[in-house]
Amino acid sequence: MRITITGGTGKLGRHLHEVLNSTHTVSLLGREADITDFGRLREAVQATEPDLVINAAAWTDVDGCAREPEKALLINGLGAQNVALAAASSQAAILHVSSNEVFDGQSQQPYNEFAPCRPISPYGYSKWAAEQGVMQVNPRHYIVRTAWLFAHGGKNFIHAILNAAHAGKALRVVIDEVANPTYNNDLAQAIAALIATERYGTYHLVNSGAVSRYQFARTILDMVGMTEYPIERITRAEWPRPSTPPAYAALQNNAAASVGITLRPWQEAVEAFLEYEKKS
Repeated sequence: MRITITGGTGKLGRHLHEVLNSTHTVSLLGREADITDFGRLREAVQATEPDLVINAAAWTDVDGCAREPEKALLINGLGAQNVALAAASSQAAILHVSSNEVFDGQSQQPYNEFAPCRPISPYGYSKWAAEQGVMQVNPRHYIVRTAWLFAHGGKNFIHAILNAAHAGKALRVVIDEVANPTYNNDLAQAIAALIATERYGTYHLVNSGAVSRYQFARTILDMVGMTEYPIERITRAEWPRPSTPPAYAALQNNAAASVGITLRPWQEAVEAFLEYEKKS
């Protein structure tokens, strides 16, 4: 299969290339293929003659999206639709990477793939708009929602907690925000397995299990032997920020699990991440 990845210079795009390149012909499109410029994007996509386009391009600064909601909609929403249209112009399928923030966080149990979307932030709204645009213009689509992604080679929650602790800084972490920590490498492997099925639809690909931000932080420190390092428990109201994340946005993997695709528990994924970081 010929696969083209937009957002190819990002952490997920690069790891998807590593995972897929051994069995597929993979082309990476980076910043030169601006997903907000449909004409140039279509030319770049068509030049690769893809069977599938994976859209891993997005503006993931949720607070930035809150400050500039129109920019968020342009990049995340209309940009994703442009990618889907460009794929359709090459008779290619589209896989779009979305977010758990399309939900409002008011559920008392994990959201399944068919739960109604009610985003409460500009970032969440832009990702919901992206899903709608992709589904409307390209019937051969995969929508892959994920959550709390952590990857090697950049800033993430694990790095933030460990850097602060090693610097002796006070840690204050919220107890009332819950989701699924997800390892970038595991997500890439799951996406590779999903496209092999050619079963289009909406999927929740997250490491199994849900946890609060506080317990996530506590587990990280415990795993590196910092069991006595204190963390102050606070609420979201005590940590004001431009963007309002959903309080409970855990995802349930039903659709992918039905075809044998599951991701390991988030605790095992964190252990694997830390072990790799130790060796690198």
